[in-house]
Amino acid sequence: MIVGIPKEIKNNENRVGMTPAGVSELIRHGHTVYVQHTAGEGSGFPDSEYQAVGANILPDIADVYAAADMIVKVKEPIEPEYPLIKEAQLIFTYFHFASDRRLTEAMVASRAVCLAYETVELPDHSLPLLIPMSEVAGRMSIQEGARFLEKPQSGKGILLGGVPGVKPAKVLILGAGTVGTNAALMAAGLGADVTITDINLRRLRQLDETMPRNVKTLYSSRHNIEKELPTVDLVVGSVLIPGDKAPHLITRDMLRLMQPGTVLVDVAIDQGGCFETSHPTSHSEPVYSVDGIVHYAVANIPGAVPYTSTLALTNATMPYAIALADKGWQQACREDPALALGLNIVNGEITYKAVADVWQMPYTPLTL
Repeated sequence: MIVGIPKEIKNNENRVGMTPAGVSELIRHGHTVYVQHTAGEGSGFPDSEYQAVGANILPDIADVYAAADMIVKVKEPIEPEYPLIKEAQLIFTYFHFASDRRLTEAMVASRAVCLAYETVELPDHSLPLLIPMSEVAGRMSIQEGARFLEKPQSGKGILLGGVPGVKPAKVLILGAGTVGTNAALMAAGLGADVTITDINLRRLRQLDETMPRNVKTLYSSRHNIEKELPTVDLVVGSVLIPGDKAPHLITRDMLRLMQPGTVLVDVAIDQGGCFETSHPTSHSEPVYSVDGIVHYAVANIPGAVPYTSTLALTNATMPYAIALADKGWQQACREDPALALGLNIVNGEITYKAVADVWQMPYTPLTL
């Protein structure tokens, strides 16, 4: 198979779809790999490293799309890429269709095969291709939240961990999945007073037993969240429903309960956001304020640490990419039901029900 690795063109997205080590494995399996010129530079991988393992370097993005049977990316295609995608071409990347109708319509029109990292799901309901970036995003949510709590950044001017004689900041984390757990560990490690919420009591019991002493668990309800907001300094929204829009756990009217300079970090913004007042931002302009509350809603948080993120992502995607290249997407998905769940759009048909439901578009059950 011919595999293409284009350069990401989303704002300040420095990750790349595959490391030289990953490319080396594909070539070892007999596949041809085309990498766009400078695609890996932002992650610390120059063209020479790809060439050293046998990749072919192409000068621009159109050449890569034109040559490849399978495109391996990090982020969803954006508008300049839409016309480059070919019918029956396999696009293997994060899509988050439930937050972007125009993208959904464009991929339906392209008649490409869209296999989304975020909906590949194992029998235990874990999401193996979302986990590594969720780990990065969860840890970075605290790093960025601490930064924007600083007064020059319009925050309250509070040090997350406090100092002897001065209380630490209060951090509220909504959702106890991979993002929330990593956020809680990072915040706790910095000395913050952390509360993590979820509706899964079994999960809360597990966290009660394993988390540091400065992490408390709380059942997630509107009433409980509202009681926390008047004294909280940083809120991390990390609720995920695979393939579907995130619920709004903090509504516009709830902002009045918080003190000015409180920071909201919406890690769920890729799926529409879990704060009603959220809209996507970028690394170049990461925050905005609503009613004095600072909102951080960067849609590609791990893109700020591309070396770490690219290595972690390739570790997870590589076995699936090899299976797709070796067997073709039809056979690979027949043999692996987890991978089949990643098929969101196939030949002009939406095959993932949550995406069709969100946009009230026709749904075609997947039959292989």
